[in-house]
Order: sequence, then C-alpha cells, then structure tokens
Amino acid sequence: MQNDYSEIIEERAAHVFDVMAKRVSAEEMARIRAAFELAREAHAPQKRKTGEPYILHPIAVANIAAEELMLGANPVIACFLHDVVEDTPYTIDDIRERFGDDVAFLVRVVTKKPTHDYELSKQLDNYRQLLNSMQYDIRAILVKLADRLHNMRTLASMKPEKQMKIAGETDYFYAPLANRLGLYNIKTELENLSFRYRCPDEYDEIAGLLARHVEANREKLETFRRQIEETLAAAGIKGRVYVDYRRPFSLWRKMRKYGDDFNHLKYRHFVEVVFDENQTHLSEKVMAMKIYCILTDRFKEKHCSMSNYIDSPKENGYQSIHAKLLPDFGRWQEVHISSEAMIRQSQLGCVAERNEENILMWISKFRKVLHDTISNPNHDERYMEDIVTAFYNDDIQVFTPKGEKIILPQNATVIDFAYEVHTQLGDHAKYARINSRLEPVTTALRRGDVVEIFTDEAVHPERDWEQYAHTYKAKKAIRRYLENVPCGAYYCCPECNPIPGEEVIGIRNHVLPGTLTVHKRDCRVAISMASSYGDDVVPVDFTADDKLYPVTLKVRAVDRNHLFIDIVDCITNTFRLPMESINSVTERNIVVSKIRFGVHSYAELKTIINHISAIESVDEVKRLDNDDAAATRR
Repeated sequence: MQNDYSEIIEERAAHVFDVMAKRVSAEEMARIRAAFELAREAHAPQKRKTGEPYILHPIAVANIAAEELMLGANPVIACFLHDVVEDTPYTIDDIRERFGDDVAFLVRVVTKKPTHDYELSKQLDNYRQLLNSMQYDIRAILVKLADRLHNMRTLASMKPEKQMKIAGETDYFYAPLANRLGLYNIKTELENLSFRYRCPDEYDEIAGLLARHVEANREKLETFRRQIEETLAAAGIKGRVYVDYRRPFSLWRKMRKYGDDFNHLKYRHFVEVVFDENQTHLSEKVMAMKIYCILTDRFKEKHCSMSNYIDSPKENGYQSIHAKLLPDFGRWQEVHISSEAMIRQSQLGCVAERNEENILMWISKFRKVLHDTISNPNHDERYMEDIVTAFYNDDIQVFTPKGEKIILPQNATVIDFAYEVHTQLGDHAKYARINSRLEPVTTALRRGDVVEIFTDEAVHPERDWEQYAHTYKAKKAIRRYLENVPCGAYYCCPECNPIPGEEVIGIRNHVLPGTLTVHKRDCRVAISMASSYGDDVVPVDFTADDKLYPVTLKVRAVDRNHLFIDIVDCITNTFRLPMESINSVTERNIVVSKIRFGVHSYAELKTIINHISAIESVDEVKRLDNDDAAATRR
C-alpha cells in the first residue's frame, strides 16, 4: 500500500507543479519543488485520521491555492509548509532561512500557538492572529481558507463532536470571511459542507428532495434554457446558458427565512446567462441590459423583479442583472445575466485582478471594519460575535432625514442606526419614523430607508435590546450600560428552544459549572460557541420526559366552518396538550394560523403535524423558529 501511496503523492504533487509552471519562473518552480520535498520529509512519519500519509493534506491545500485561488509561488510554498512548524521539529527560523521572510510570515500567521500561550480560548487567539495579519496581507488568510476547505472536504473521518466543532468554526468564521473576500464558490462549498456535518439528517432530507426536484424539472428547464440560447443567437449574441441548482444549505436557509417547506419554496434554482464582454464594443452594463431587454421581449417579466447589481454591487463585489421570467410551462424562473468577467470576479474575489491596486483596495476595506474590534485589548467570549456582526454581513444603505448615508449590516435595526449616528442617540432612542411611518426601535431596516430617531432622557437600553443589535458599536454600548445587571442561567437554549429527539448538542455552561446548555445543532448561538469554545462541545442525552417544551406551528388552510375547532380538538383532546395561544388571519378564504402549545418530544410534534396536515382543507403545517414565534407572541 505504501508504494500505491507513493505513486499517488507523486501524481498529485506533479499536478500542482504543472499548474504553477504555466505562470511562474523556473527559479520559483525550483523553490516550490523544494518546499514540497521538505514537507514530505518532515511529515513522513505522520498519518491523517483516514490512515493516509499526512503529506497528502499539504499537497491538496497547495492544489486549492494553485488551481482554485490561482495564487502565486510564495502562497503555494506556504501551503506545502503550513503544518511543518506546528507538527514537526522545524521552526519559523528554519523556514525563513530556506525560503525567505515572505514565506516565513505566511507560515507563522497560519501556525497555531503552542497550548501554553493561549490566554482564554485557542480558537479566539488563532482568529485574532489571522485577522491582525489581514490588515497587511490578504494572502495569509487565503492560505488558511485553502487549508480549511480541504479539512472540510475530508471531515467524514472525524467523530461527531469533532465534526460539530470544525463545522461550527467554518460556518461562523471561515465561510462568511470567504464571502467578504468575494470567493463565492469557496464560501458556498464551506457553508454546504458545514451544514452537512452540523445537521446530517436535515441535509440528507433536503438533498433527497432536491434530487427529485432536479429530475422532475429536467426537461422543462432544458427547453427553457435552449429557448434563451436560441433567442440570444438570433440577436447575434454569443453566450453560455445553464441551470444552477442551489445547494442544500442555501435551500435550508431560504426555508428558515421565508417560513416555507421545500415544496412551497420558490426559486430552488436559477438560470445563468453568461456573455463574453469582449464580443462587442458595448460596456458590460449596456450589454447586460441589452440581453435583459431581448429576453423580456421574448418572455413575460414579473412586475418589479429586476435587480441591478452592476450599478450597485454587493459588498463582496458581486455584479449581475437579476430578473424573473415566465417560460411556456407557466412558473416564474429566476434569471441571472452576467459577463464572463463578472463570473470570474465572483469566484476569485480579491484575487481576480492580480495587481497591487486591487489587493490594497480589499485591505483598506478590512482595516476600516477591523479597527475597533481588533484593537480592543479585551479577550472575552463575545470577541468573535463582535467580529462577525461587524464584518461578515451583507451591507445595506439607509439614510438620515438630511440625506446622510449610513452603512449597516443586513437585518440591522433602528437600534443599530441610532448608535451608528451617536452613542447618546442610541442610549435614549424611544421610537423612530421610517419613511415617515411610526415604528418601534426594534424594527428591522431595509435598503434605502430614511430613518428619524426620537429620544427621551428617561429611556435607557433594555436587556432584550442586545438581541436586536447587529453592529459591534451598538452591542458594545448596550453591554456597557447593562454590564452590572446579573444574567439568569438556563438549561435549554432560549434562542432555539430544543425539543427531545431533535439533533442537539451540549455545551458546558460556564455560568453554572457542572451543567450543560442544550442547543439544536443549527442554533446560531451553538455555532458561535462551537467556533470559539469547541472543546466545550460534548455529547448530551436529551430524552423525552414529563416536561412540556414550547413550540409554535403555522397552519395555512382554506377557510371553512369548524376548522379551528378541528385543529384545537386535535391538540387538546387527541393529544391532551395545553395550548397557550392561537392567532389567525383570513384573507379571501385563505386562513393562516399561528398556534403555540407545549409538546413532550420531537416525535410527538411530528405526529401532531401529520394529524393536522390530514385535517380537511389544511394545505401546509410548519414549525416556526424562535424569532417568528416571538413575533407571534408580541
């Protein structure tokens, strides 16, 4: 078997060499080969959890850097050597002597500190080290992303607790970072792999539903794709047209966001139209708009569906024209119109244009965002939460009544806006007018909103404000005001409200030593804690007992006589469970009800959902997450 591995090692290393030889000098190739030989020698006795020689991991990381990120010689050398200092007797000085200061810097940044150097959490210290380096050089974080991507691709060999720890780190830190760097493909793969190992049952269920969806729609979408292709060809436009299906994680996120099950979820795929920006003298924007006009002449467009991300690119640099068109089979289809350069930009982000000006542009963005958080000397458990909220969200633009532009993360609230303008304004914000409409300070803002804050000196931050704050500045100010107010302890996470029988994890409770807090495996609090304190993630036996756990169901049905009686009878008489509340809205014979009650287990909940689904005229029954449930109670 050793001989087989020797051949595999040589073959995979040769592939990296072939890729790099096309764009670097012979001298640099000699250095790359020397780095591989040193890594092979240093890691010779070591094996991965899979039983494979460890050297296959550095080779894979170097290949990602070379082929997928298209990095230069020194980052690829650093990929070969990224674990040498951490796992073998070689030192940074040894690396510097053989490969120079630049490679030594990259290896040092991605090398974890020795255990005795950690102050509070090894994850936090490693994050801080990486982020500090990013103020000067993005390449170090790209090497780390390549390392993380390969680790996620080979995570199956790890124990479930280890999988949760690494997946939590990835979902919470590395995937958003890749997004912010404009590395869409890597971001998407990291998110999906993280979801696969955090919530394997949900992943498998959605993957199965997606496979059936692909098969059921193959012929119709192929016809639509071909019609677009023929329409463009008739207009003398060359381009690629293909159907791109969203990954299970993306679909799961949409299901959570819109409260839909898979069968009622819109736009599970999109049609990508990609044109060569060099085929005419027209600018990319004009060419994209021309294609948009041609397609909307051929297909009916959904009213107000067009989104122009060319004039207003996303913060990660993404550009495209989006529209929803109606093909012959009568279902709205999401269509993206992009140039080859835009697609390349979305895949390679900050490294798409390999020039000093482009790299400095990205670094300047990071310096601005990281200034407060990285310079903060405190090492506390909220550090990563603050980084994520300050740094890794898609941005929206809102305005003061005088027209001053305020940049906030997506889902930011009036509270965030008030603190962004001035701390005193935030501390005493009583209510707001959004586009002249009266709204509470907890209201979420949308792109383009005009916000006016009204204050009262008697008003001060309340404890629940923190859950509505999304910016580092707002969270910091609220915590400063509330820092002396004691917090209560709990056993079940109030963010996700786990139920016995769901996929859960336990996290050691530092407030009450010796106890655990139970979280659903997709809980954002759990992901945050796992990313920063992965060693505190432990298995937990969370079984059903006599205790009732609160849930909220959303029921959509055709209205009829005795509908509510039948639903309430199912819960209270058939299953003998207490109800807390029921809220219903009826519009043109369609009734939507939100019902809150207690259950003993997840199995019991699924049985109840099946029973209610079988009631006459009921079309959809879905459990609401905690945010929607809270909104229902309010």
